[in-house]
Parts: sequence; C-alpha cells; structure tokens
Amino acid sequence: MFKDCLDRVRENGPLVHNITNYVTVNDVANVILACGGSPIMSDVIEEVEEITTVCGGLNINIGTLGAAIPAMLKAGKKANELGHPVVIDPVGAGASRLRTETVLNLLKELKVDVVRGNISEVKTLAKGSGTTQGVDADVADAVTEDNLDESVAFVKKFAKEKNTIVAASGAIDLVSDAETCYVIRNGRSEMGRITGTGCQLSGMMTAFLIANRGNELEAAASATCTMGLAGEIGWKYMREGEGNSSYRNHIIDAVYNMTGDQLQEGAKYEIR
Repeated sequence: MFKDCLDRVRENGPLVHNITNYVTVNDVANVILACGGSPIMSDVIEEVEEITTVCGGLNINIGTLGAAIPAMLKAGKKANELGHPVVIDPVGAGASRLRTETVLNLLKELKVDVVRGNISEVKTLAKGSGTTQGVDADVADAVTEDNLDESVAFVKKFAKEKNTIVAASGAIDLVSDAETCYVIRNGRSEMGRITGTGCQLSGMMTAFLIANRGNELEAAASATCTMGLAGEIGWKYMREGEGNSSYRNHIIDAVYNMTGDQLQEGAKYEIR
C-alpha cells in the first residue's frame, strides 16, 4: 500500500546523495526533508564515493552538466558496489548530444533502479536520439487516453530492455517495470509552470526507494502519487495574486504535511 511506503520514509529518515542541477538544488533538498528524508548535495569527484558510502541511495540529475559527469559515474559505481538504489533523471535528453550520450553511457555502465523523466526524455533514450522543448516534454510525445495502451507497452518494453523501472511523468504518469505499469492521474497542469517539480520528484523517489527495499516499483509509484497529490492540495491554498513561486512552496508544504492515510485515499491510479 502507498500508505506504508510513505510511512516507512517517515520512520527511517533515509539519507539521499544528490548529484543534481544547480537550478533546482534547493527545492530538491527541501522536498526530501518534507517527505521525511535527509539530503546531501555533492558533485565533487574527490568526495562523491565517500558521500555515497554514508548515504542510502543516489539521485543523479543531468540538468546542468559539465565537471559533474565523471563524478556521476564514480558515485554510481560506488552505489552499485554497496547495493544502494540509483535513480537517474535524464533532464533535457534529446536537447543536445552531450545530454543524450551522457545518460546512455550511465545506463550502460551502471545498474540503475529507476529512470525518471518526462516521456520525451524516455523516448529519446529508447531510440538513442530525439527532441525535447529544452528540458520540457514535446507535446507530440504526450501520454493521452487515446494512446495509453501504446504508451504502457512502450514503457514496459524499455524497462525490460534496460532492466530498470521507468517513471515517465506527464499529464498521465506511467511507472513501470517489464511486467506491471501503474497509470497515475494525480497532479495539475499548473505544476508544469514550476521549474523543478520533476527534479524534486527524483530526489523524493530516491528516499522512497531507500526506505522500501525489495518493493521498488510500488515505492516509485507511491512517490509519484505523493508529488501529484501535493500539487492538487497545494493548488487549493493558492490566493489571489500568487503565482508559480508561491505554488512551489505550497507543494512542498503539502508533502511535509501529508499522512500515509491521506496519500492512500487521494492516490488516483490503476495497474495494467
């Protein structure tokens, strides 16, 4: 049950190593704290193995690449050696060859527990090339009720090929391994007007994976529902004159105050 997944995060306070982009690093740290975990941010190659060792899992986000690329690989290999869960967020894969090739190499070199990105990024990785609108999903790739069966089949196939869980975010979220797909309909379209809701989800999802070892698929799905439900709850607190900055804070507050029972009751999903 999703309730149990969130409760375990609250009880265990998992420590998450984040190699994430500097655009959203503060929000990632805050949402991990809000869900009950603890964040460490480090992309310095001289220390990433040591940091990974003291943490329970690793969140790799390629949003701002550069000197961090070797650190991502080094930290990932240490996490694999320790048996820690690894999440990769392929921000902007398809926007440049560097981004696409970096993620494909990480998937080749590392055992990755979850690939969490928008549907365009996931399709780019499946094909080896693709297009995005900067770091946003291409509208042509959107998961809709009309193409849902095809989209579920696609994420299952990709999950099987890469031996991972795929968490593809959008108006309809798909969280899938090779056999089972959670189709999730939580969230609001306004969340797309905030920089970093996906980055936040990747960090929070890593905390859920650490706290729910052996139950990774449900943990990834429950984190996705938590974020989407927080978007719904946060929107209810918006006042006249507030915009996307305030909405970001309301979402983090909603995660902070969410109970397992509230998540279980508010989660909107089906399993295919």
